[in-house]
Formats: sequence, structure tokens, C-alpha cells
Amino acid sequence: MSQPGPLEGVIAEAKKPAPGRGLPPVHLWNPAHAGEIDIVIKRDGRWVHEGATIAREALVRLFSTVLRKDPDGFHLVTPVEKMRITVEDAPFIATRVDAEAGVLRFTTNVGDLVEAGPENAIRLEADPATGEPRPYLHVRRGLEALIARPVFYELVEMAEERELPAGTTCCVQSNGVWFPVGPPGARAA
Repeated sequence: MSQPGPLEGVIAEAKKPAPGRGLPPVHLWNPAHAGEIDIVIKRDGRWVHEGATIAREALVRLFSTVLRKDPDGFHLVTPVEKMRITVEDAPFIATRVDAEAGVLRFTTNVGDLVEAGPENAIRLEADPATGEPRPYLHVRRGLEALIARPVFYELVEMAEERELPAGTTCCVQSNGVWFPVGPPGARAA
């Protein structure tokens, strides 16, 4: 009988139910076995294993629940092993935003529902190569979602000009927090 490979081991452990509901407590797990696995989360949100896109959406969602960011990189973590993977940009993509009663609710490409606010900030940086805005949303425990361009355009349309210490800035509000999304006049651009 052959030993299961690292991918099969991660799948088997990740399928085990977590105590209670919600996401597994990966932040509490410190397995003795550590290694690497040829999984890359591409800039466009695709998960690729050994050069082939993982086409099973349920498998990608399963892996996303055991993803953890440590000081030395991204890992798929179970109680028995920790496997380093490669993430080209952010591990998730925010593919939708809904605004209701002062709250911005985002949906990610792996099905996470995230409310922007004090715990889940929106941050904006410039792409070093193009200068284009690169907006991100904190999802959980240091993991972020790149906000997809159409969703970012929706945010810019919702934006109001606000006076911040850095000057007048276009911002959106969620859960009582204002987040910069562009320079003054960004809505007219």
C-alpha cells in the first residue's frame, strides 16, 4: 500500500469537521511535520497544483479554510502537517460588494462573506509597475482579498470626499470607519 502524497493528506485532514461551526482553528495548530507543496494561488485567484488549475470549486474552498499566513509565508495547515504554498498577490479576490445600512459586505471568490470595518480594513496601494490602484480587503488573520476592478469601480461610485490628515480624499464608509479609495475627483474620472 502506498503512502498518500502531501495533497491527499491535506485534503483528508481538512475534511475533518472543526469543533463547533465556522472555520477550522488553524491559528492554534502547530504541527510537527512541515514541508512544501506545489500549489500556487495566481494573481487572478486561480489555484494551480503542479501546473494544472484546480477546477473543483469545492476543493479550492476547502483548501481556503485551512490557509494561514505566517511570517515565513503562506501555508495549508492541518493538525498534523503544515505545507508551504506560493501566493502571487493576495490569496483571495473580492468579487462582489453589497452596501446596506452603512455596511459594505464583500463576497470572495471562495465564498467568504466579509464586512469591511475596524476588523476588516480596506487598503489601497499603487501597482509598482503601472501606478494603478490595487485595493485590498482584510479577510481574516492577515489574509487579504484583492478587490476586483469592477467591485473597486462600485466603491469609487459610492465614495465621498473627506478631509484626512493627508488631504482631501475619496472615501467609503463601512461599520463607522472611512476608507480611502482614491484622490479627490476620482468619481468624475
